[in-house]
Amino acid sequence: MTIQLFPLETSPTIRRNLTEADLIEHAIRRGEGRLAATGAFVVETGQHTGRSAEDKYIVRDATTDGSIWWDNAKEMSEEQFDRLLADFIAFAKHKDAFVQDLYAGADPAHRLNTRVVTEYAWHGLFIRHLLRRPERSELASFVPEFTVVDLPSFRAAPLYHGTRTETVIACNFSKRIVLIGGTSYAGEIKKSVFSFLNYVLPTKGVMPMHCSANVGKDEKSAVFFGLSGTGKTTLSADPSRELLGDDEHGWSENGIFNFEGGCYAKTIRLSKTAEPEIWEASNRFATVLENVVVDPTTRTPDFDDNRLAENARSAYPLEAISNASSTGTAGHPKNIVMLTADAFGVLPPIARLTPSQAMYHFLSGFTAKVAGTEKGMGSEPKPTFSTCFGAPFMPLHPSVYGNLLRQLIARHGVDCWLVNTGWTGGKYGEGTRMPIKVTRALLNAALSGELASQTMRVDPVFGFKVPISIPGMLQGMDAKLMTPRDTWADPAAYDATATKLAEMFQKNFTKFKAYVDADVLRAGPVSARQVAAE
Repeated sequence: MTIQLFPLETSPTIRRNLTEADLIEHAIRRGEGRLAATGAFVVETGQHTGRSAEDKYIVRDATTDGSIWWDNAKEMSEEQFDRLLADFIAFAKHKDAFVQDLYAGADPAHRLNTRVVTEYAWHGLFIRHLLRRPERSELASFVPEFTVVDLPSFRAAPLYHGTRTETVIACNFSKRIVLIGGTSYAGEIKKSVFSFLNYVLPTKGVMPMHCSANVGKDEKSAVFFGLSGTGKTTLSADPSRELLGDDEHGWSENGIFNFEGGCYAKTIRLSKTAEPEIWEASNRFATVLENVVVDPTTRTPDFDDNRLAENARSAYPLEAISNASSTGTAGHPKNIVMLTADAFGVLPPIARLTPSQAMYHFLSGFTAKVAGTEKGMGSEPKPTFSTCFGAPFMPLHPSVYGNLLRQLIARHGVDCWLVNTGWTGGKYGEGTRMPIKVTRALLNAALSGELASQTMRVDPVFGFKVPISIPGMLQGMDAKLMTPRDTWADPAAYDATATKLAEMFQKNFTKFKAYVDADVLRAGPVSARQVAAE
């Protein structure tokens, strides 16, 4: 194992493992942000209010050449990285350094000792929330196994460093170091750690997952996969279940474990009524509010105002959630839930998946963006297929993660569910959003084991099983939702839209044909045109 240590002794001042209050004091003195009336620390990240996916690189060397999924990664040469590293070191000589020594991973058998070196004090506060904090007694013997160096005011030179712009996220997995420059968006730091865990853990037989997770009073855990906007954070924050975490977990021989020690929740239109736990956590001392508008007089956060960013965020430690797990670990999951916001209005509110269907939908990673949210989208919903529900962070080929997940599902007898939190009764603009009370009722029934024993029909297009008999849960119009075709005013229009969506799935899945078994290929949808042809 080769570890590239960043030479800290050249920085003017090194501040190691400061506490939250210390970091906030430094950040205020340095003009990095301000306090809200709630005690939260409010920052603005400028031009970068989200990840710069096009500016992320992986060093291609003898070790990574044959293992990285290069169709999904931008490469940087060893020479370019070495030039960049030398310039980072020279640049850091003129900057104070805030250092946090942290754990990535709640399972001691698989955790990663991570050192994060930041130019900004508030970035140190952010990552102190998001990763797991060692006991003070453990810091004396802490040895970093992975390093992230974050210098937002550094500007890359595209011709010299081989970058696209002045922004760079350069990952050298062989030397176990990531260099981040030209962006103040703190999410790049945590996603760099996640990307490395995604690279290294499968070699140990551990499944890294972009998911939330919780556990019931019966000690049965559940995993929630889902892209942004599908309800991953909201639905896992269930007051009746213990929260393991809202974003990143591993599944090992010991069960599941949280990678993180905190949450990074979207706050736009955050509601105290609908999401009380996240609301309270976002309005406490030392929480980081990223690109949240604050009233200039009262300093009260306005979570409905998107002037700074639609991707406004709140970063807080897990202990801010009243029902969060103290250990971050649980046994093997009993249920896996794959969340999708289907803006086409085709998918049912819940469906049961076989292991092969689960692998198919995991590799597909489907959700849909609604019309009007981005330039050039027109009037139709736009399908989004993000492999493994987190393609930007998956350095290995998707089949590695898909096959590992399928093996774990089969080995531990896990029930798998596809849940649509999107639209019903028609596509976006014609139908309505799936009622959250229905989603929660069905999820509760699935997690309790009650739903698995109900009568089910086989969907003629997608092939999965859909419950039709749900005594005591859904009545009247809510029960009608279980058959999406019946909710459309024009059934023929539903058939045409279902066929269209099925063919989108098929087209997207062609890139995986050479990597999956025949039963996984058969697990996908069949369009009405194909049925007619047969």
